[in-house]
Amino acid sequence: MIPPARRTAHLCALAALVLTPLPAVPAQAAAPPAALRFGACPDSVPAPPAPEHVECARLSVPLDWDRPQGQHIELSLSRVRASGTPAERRGALLVNPGGPGGSGLPYAVTKRAKLPAGVRRSYDVIGFDPRGVGRSAPADCGTMGGLFAAPGADPVPVAPATERTYLTSLRNMADDCAAGAKHALPYLSTEQTVRDMDAIRVALGERKTNFLGVSYGTYLGAAYAARFPHRTGRMVLDSVVGPWDWYDFDVVQSRALLRQRDRFFAWAADHHEHFRLGGDAHRTRRAYLRVREELAARPVNGFGPAEFDRAVYRALGRTERWSGLADGLRAYLDDGVVDGLRPDSAFDGPDSRNYEAANRIVKCADGPAPAPRRIIADLRHTRSLDPQPVLTGMEASTCAYWQHHPARRTPLGSRDAPPALLVASAHDPVTPIEGAHQLQRLLPGSRLLTLDNDFSHGVFASRGNACVDHAAAAYLVGGRTPEADVRCEGPGLPAVS
Repeated sequence: MIPPARRTAHLCALAALVLTPLPAVPAQAAAPPAALRFGACPDSVPAPPAPEHVECARLSVPLDWDRPQGQHIELSLSRVRASGTPAERRGALLVNPGGPGGSGLPYAVTKRAKLPAGVRRSYDVIGFDPRGVGRSAPADCGTMGGLFAAPGADPVPVAPATERTYLTSLRNMADDCAAGAKHALPYLSTEQTVRDMDAIRVALGERKTNFLGVSYGTYLGAAYAARFPHRTGRMVLDSVVGPWDWYDFDVVQSRALLRQRDRFFAWAADHHEHFRLGGDAHRTRRAYLRVREELAARPVNGFGPAEFDRAVYRALGRTERWSGLADGLRAYLDDGVVDGLRPDSAFDGPDSRNYEAANRIVKCADGPAPAPRRIIADLRHTRSLDPQPVLTGMEASTCAYWQHHPARRTPLGSRDAPPALLVASAHDPVTPIEGAHQLQRLLPGSRLLTLDNDFSHGVFASRGNACVDHAAAAYLVGGRTPEADVRCEGPGLPAVS
């Protein structure tokens, strides 16, 4: 975690950001967006159950909102209309699945299907691909310094020579993004995206932006509230990204993953009769390390240590994936096969390449970059905590070699915005709950809904928890935050059948 002295400095800086007035939004910054023309959606957008249907549209926005007469790009939007009566309608609910880099176009359908009935009856659910993502001027960073090589190089440097190689790969990744994105590089940012969101509001004819953001979507929502506090409506921020620089956030996450992996080892040991990985956490850890060491020495079908760490990173974030990870470890130890360790095709194909490119570009456009010497110092400190960490989520390290660094970080939150509802899992390793507590201070009057005894990422309309879903739905439909913070009882660690 961030040391206390540095954390204090961060809080002071964040307070200054809240107190510093944002630049005024020009009254005629750009021509009002034309009315949206909704029609058929691309095949990547699933159809909702009948009688509902999804429709899609495109919206032209400036690449650089400070130069509205310059080059424009097109955003892709999707919509599933509210299913209730006109009297029940509360407006449009813009949704974002996270990232940076997550495609929101199909999310209007997939997330809406999980929302409580009252929310579905009250809101048109609007998905969109943020700029640089999916079908909205997608970013392309080419080979990204070898990120997509299979098998990839071991992502954990352990000596000065491999540390230098690691930094070189970051430099190459930054150079590839600069070559791929070219002049668009500094404009694929959160601050430009929140202005796109306001253009979507105008094009929909809505007075306020109601918003449901998950993970990075919480950062996006807090940035919208900072820029457009008086246009902010009801806002649910689920699995909150802390208000740190992106690199600091990545470091916090990497340390939380160590704690989560220790929980996984203990859990697998408790179910030794099923997984046969060891009767205590130390033996389970040794089995895990044996798998990784052997894959580092002899990759199997393009699956080496980098691919292994990606699979572990994905599995640790959601406890329902733990059985699959444990079974995959056992299958490798028994038969030398890695099929059970491959989570899916999440790191293959053009969609994942766009995700990884947009992720780095947005993070590096949002604020200050770490110095290379700090990256190495943090890596060494993390390895002192655990010699074999999982560094897959350290995307903002690339920013050390980025071009077009912003002069300031993205402002988050506003005293002038209405209270929001923040939602967090008590032991989420991907967005640790400390971030929710800190963001809550930047959104006065906001309430925090915590799912206790839970260890997964993504809570509202995700974990199937009636307490959480009822409280969040009551806020979205009724418009009032709870009188105090809310705690709900979670499911605990998963059972094994």
